[in-house]
Amino acid sequence: MLRQLFTAPNQLTLMRLIIIPFIIINIVDNNYRWALILLVIAGLSDGLDGLLARTLHQQTKLGQYLDPIADKLLLSTLFLVLSILHRIPWKYTVLVFSRDLCILLTCAVLYATTTIRDYRPSIFGKINTGAQVVTIFFVLLFQVDSTAWIFYSRKVGLIATFVFTLVSGIHYVFQIGQRLRHYERNGRAASLQ
Repeated sequence: MLRQLFTAPNQLTLMRLIIIPFIIINIVDNNYRWALILLVIAGLSDGLDGLLARTLHQQTKLGQYLDPIADKLLLSTLFLVLSILHRIPWKYTVLVFSRDLCILLTCAVLYATTTIRDYRPSIFGKINTGAQVVTIFFVLLFQVDSTAWIFYSRKVGLIATFVFTLVSGIHYVFQIGQRLRHYERNGRAASLQ
């Protein structure tokens, strides 16, 4: 496990985790320009760690868990802080947190009660994450430059986040239902043999 921690992709993911408090500190101190720069660095490290993992053949079990945890921690923390500071309406943050909490609890229950271990995000989950990143980017950018196109981009980002959070949540429910039905069929077939 320690060797996996020292691979280049996992080091980038750890760097992204370390950046989170500094983004928050800059937001709270109204240094939105620095918060935005750090967010862009975190975003670039997210893309780079996946690219390096594939290119260097350093895809690890640790990385499969660490990368989405870093993404969720970054985005959830930013939504929460920006709502507290009245930069994002609470309804978006409540929806984002509710979906993520439901997914986390479902995965924990499935992990404890079944042999299902495949929790990869769906295409809708990836689009949802992208919409959240873009939304946070424009919310922070709007604090630096309040021109009309940034204001409307922020609005579109919030609407996209709302829609894709709902769509990906509903899709996840159907996906888990299918996996459970498949698990039950295979379990019954194994008990009959």
